Amino acid sequence: MSAPPTSTGEPITNKRQLVDYLAAGCKPASQFRIGTEHEKFVFRRRDLRIVPYDGPDGIRALLEGLTRYGWERVLENGNPIALSRGRASISLEPGGQFELSGAPLETLHETRAEIANHLDEARAVTQALGTGMLPLGFNPKWRRADIPWMPKGRYKIMREYMPKKGSLGLDMMLRTCTVQVNLDFASEADMVAKARVGLALQPVATALFANSPFVEGKPTPFQSYRSQVWTDVDPDRSGTLPFVFEKGFGFERYVDYLLDMPMYFVYRDGGFVDTAGQSFRDFIAGRLPARPGEVPSIGDWSNHLATAFPEIRLKRFLEMRGADCGPPEMLVALSALWTGLYYDAAALAAAAELVADWTAEEHAYLRREVPRRGLKTPFRGRLFLAVAQHVLEIAQGGLRRRARRDAGGADETRYLAPLLAIAESGRTLADQLLADYHGAWREDIDQVFVSRAL
Repeated sequence: MSAPPTSTGEPITNKRQLVDYLAAGCKPASQFRIGTEHEKFVFRRRDLRIVPYDGPDGIRALLEGLTRYGWERVLENGNPIALSRGRASISLEPGGQFELSGAPLETLHETRAEIANHLDEARAVTQALGTGMLPLGFNPKWRRADIPWMPKGRYKIMREYMPKKGSLGLDMMLRTCTVQVNLDFASEADMVAKARVGLALQPVATALFANSPFVEGKPTPFQSYRSQVWTDVDPDRSGTLPFVFEKGFGFERYVDYLLDMPMYFVYRDGGFVDTAGQSFRDFIAGRLPARPGEVPSIGDWSNHLATAFPEIRLKRFLEMRGADCGPPEMLVALSALWTGLYYDAAALAAAAELVADWTAEEHAYLRREVPRRGLKTPFRGRLFLAVAQHVLEIAQGGLRRRARRDAGGADETRYLAPLLAIAESGRTLADQLLADYHGAWREDIDQVFVSRAL
C-alpha cells in the first residue's frame, strides 16, 4: 500500500460482496497488463549505513528530490511517505526500502523502459545526496537494530504484532527486498489455473532469482535468505496455501481464507486503529472489539486484502511474490518469466501439465529446501535446475507466440536472457556473490555495496 488507506465505499453486510469484489478483476485478454514492483535498500555511501527518514541525505530528502520529475507527494501526518505519477507510485517499506510500483503496461518493452527511467531519476537524486541503492534480497551487513523505522502508522501496529506470530517478522519488515509482478486473469477458472501454476512454480522463481546469501556480513547456508525469512513470519497470512490445489477452489474459498486471517488495522479519521488479531467476520457482524457497532466498507476489505502475504496473492489480479530483488535486467526478467507462462494459453497449459501431479508434500518440500539449496535442490531424481530449464522453455515459447515486438522488431523473449544464462551455467546471483566474497573481496562484505550498488 503506497498511500494512507481509505475506509470509503459501500458497507459490507455479506460475504457475497467480498467474492464479487475479487471477481470484478476478471477482464478480457485484450486488457491484460503487466505491473512490476521492486524494492531497493538505500544506503549512505560514506559509511554504508541504511539512511533514516529525516536528515539531509534521508528518505524524505530522496522523495522530495524526485518531485522535480513530476511525482506528487502523498502525505501521512504531514510527512511525505509516498509519491504518485499517473498510475505508478513510489512507496516505502518499514526499513526505508524504496519501492516502485509500476503502472499496468501492455508489453515488457514498456516495462524495461519504465524500470530504466525510474532508476535514472532515482540515481540522479541519490548521487546528489551521497547515497546509493542496493538491489539484494536481504540486507547483507546491518543488524535489525541498525535499521531505522519509517514514520508510517500501520508499521507501529505491525511492529508490535509480528513478534507474537513468528521470530523473523521484523526481519521481513526491515531487512528484505523483493521484485514482484502483477498479472491479470480472464475468469474464475483462469484465475484458478494461474494461481495453481504460480504457487507450484514459485520455488523456480526463488531459485533463479536467489540473491541473498549474507546476513550481518557473513555467508549463510542459504541461497535466498529472504525466502527463508518468510517461513517464520506469520503462519496465518503467509505460505503456500495448500487449499488452492483442492477441488472447488475459487474466489469464495480465497475470501474464506481472508476472513479467517486476523486483521492488523482499520483506518479512521486520518489515523490507524489497532485491530491486530481481531476478526473480519466479527467486523461484518458489527462485533469488532475495536469498533463496536460498525460494519466495514469495501475500502476496509481492500486494506485487509493487502495484509495477506502468501507466495502468490490474489487481489483483483495475481501478485507473484517469490523472488529476491536483483539488478535491473533481473527486474524485467521476472515479469518476462511470468508473462510468458500466463499470457499464452499453450504455455499456461504446458506449465499446468508439468505440475499437475506434484503432491502437497512435494510443494512443502520445495518451499523448505529451495531457499537453502536453490537450483541444486534434489527433486524427483534430478536437480531442480532441470525443472527451471523446462519452465524457461515454456515461458520462452509463450513470449514468442505473444509476438509483442519493439520498434526494432525484437520480441519479448530477449528479456529472459539473464535467466537462461543462469539456467545454462547453474550459477545464481547468490553463487556469484559468494565467489566474489571468498575471492576478490577477501571476505570484506563492504565490497558488495561498491560492486552491486545502483
